[in-house]
Amino acid sequence: MRKTITTLAAAVTLTGIFAGGASAATYEVQKGDTLWSISQNHGTTVEQLKTWNELSSDLIFPTEQLEIDGQKNKEHYTVAPGDTLWDISKKYRVTVNELKDWNNLKSDIIHPGDSLYFQTVEHSKSETIKTNIINKKTIAAKPVQSKANANTSDNEMTVTATAYTAFCKGCSGVTATGQDLRANPDQKVIAVDPKVIPLGSKVYVEGYGTAVAGDTGGAIKGNKIDLFIPSTSDALDFGVQTVKIKILN
Repeated sequence: MRKTITTLAAAVTLTGIFAGGASAATYEVQKGDTLWSISQNHGTTVEQLKTWNELSSDLIFPTEQLEIDGQKNKEHYTVAPGDTLWDISKKYRVTVNELKDWNNLKSDIIHPGDSLYFQTVEHSKSETIKTNIINKKTIAAKPVQSKANANTSDNEMTVTATAYTAFCKGCSGVTATGQDLRANPDQKVIAVDPKVIPLGSKVYVEGYGTAVAGDTGGAIKGNKIDLFIPSTSDALDFGVQTVKIKILN
């Protein structure tokens, strides 16, 4: 379970994290706070904070109580032989990155018998995906897939991924499609080869989440992508990885 870090600039209220697994750690919003600053202080993401607190925008107010560890609605899954984080993330409609964050995983390696914790997620008022674990069997309520989206296999591929930041020397921070990444560091953007992935496409990237194909690069040719990561050190640590992607539109 993620431990809460209290800084001099932020007051954190803990409310019964271990009380039957039903309560959660909460944070009282301070003047000047943003979802981005709170996510960085507490080792989570803006997307997770918005999901856990059912926020439809990034707007927050002083004295507002935010759940910061996602303990509410936490379920667990026992890893079966042949399971991968990619398979489990698709089954529960979460991202590989979220699974790794919730379970403090440093790599994609999992083993049969491992217990993985995850959150039930509400995607919209009319579409709620809720998963219950009963005797280690999964019963999932899934939305009916439209005919237009029924065949997505042609949109899946394996690519080589690197990472970049908007704060490198000589970088403007503005993408090929006009997105200002310095002013909006919480955006999920990837650089692509437009001949392979059209600019403006929404793309699910294993371990990164859903991003917009909003940038290009001289070295990004063929089945290669470049992930925008705000932190320079995190971008360097990412290195070169092979990931699966799915073009959503």
